[in-house]
Amino acid sequence: MAENNPPNPTPPHEETYSSTLTPEPELPVTEKTELTDAPEQPVTDTEGNPSQQEDVVAAEAESEPSKEQHQPNQNKIPQNLGSFKEESNRVTDLSESERTSLEQFKQLATQSLKDQQVSIYGVPLLEDERTDTILLKFLRARDFKPKESHTMLQNTLQWRKSFNIDALLDEDLGDDLDKVVFMHGFSREGHPVCYNVYGEFQNKELYEKTFGSEEKRERFLRWRVQFLEKSIRKLDFSPGGVNTLFQVNDLKNSPGPAKKELRVATKMALQLLQDNYPEFVAKQVHHSHFILYFLNFNVLLFEAWIRTWTHMLTPLII
Repeated sequence: MAENNPPNPTPPHEETYSSTLTPEPELPVTEKTELTDAPEQPVTDTEGNPSQQEDVVAAEAESEPSKEQHQPNQNKIPQNLGSFKEESNRVTDLSESERTSLEQFKQLATQSLKDQQVSIYGVPLLEDERTDTILLKFLRARDFKPKESHTMLQNTLQWRKSFNIDALLDEDLGDDLDKVVFMHGFSREGHPVCYNVYGEFQNKELYEKTFGSEEKRERFLRWRVQFLEKSIRKLDFSPGGVNTLFQVNDLKNSPGPAKKELRVATKMALQLLQDNYPEFVAKQVHHSHFILYFLNFNVLLFEAWIRTWTHMLTPLII
């Protein structure tokens, strides 16, 4: 296990995400905020203005909470609340053109799924009001274009069938990565908080066991999908319910983009999740080392660029 890993909450017992909170209608703005090494310090927005902080309420564990869960530094996540607004999933909050797109999309889905009983993310399609919440995710991912949204939905349903999602939920993929990605606590608005701690991959044994071969990378991909699928099935897809996640990406001590196996696996997972799990992240917070991660990556690109041009110009100079 890597040394000097950032302190992170211990993954709690599995629980159902339920909230009686009913967020007010919010504007569609997605923001990425940097998390500093001292969570208690305020962060600033892109204009240098101080931002507010959002409390993260620790999830109630079945047993007595550990000492780490009582540390105040682990229960706060900086956010720029002044500019962050989440899109509403209530049909009554949509504009006239958006409601028209939703109705057209629903008609296309009804025609293509005629006489079929189809569920997605644990929600039976076209059976109750939760369907609107699901369809709105696909609409927003395709700029409220009904035909493009319908094509995306069909592709997702086909992928879920080929990936055998229902069987994947019961598949035993081990607990080696429980400290890499886990759920812990809720944001002030009731969003479950998902932590991605890439520094755990400094452990060479874990890295090799996860990414050492194509077969292992495929297994990692199945584990990542299983984790997300189980997590979002606990969300509330009813109108006004909390149906998105708050994501914290901790890149401190990460192996970095120079690790080809990690880069390939991450790219595969990202593409798969973007294509088949649209609009499930309300907001992301990045650890301060996120900047160093990309600075190192840019240095590698610059060095490769220099080597390429040196190779091309050498014959001309000679």
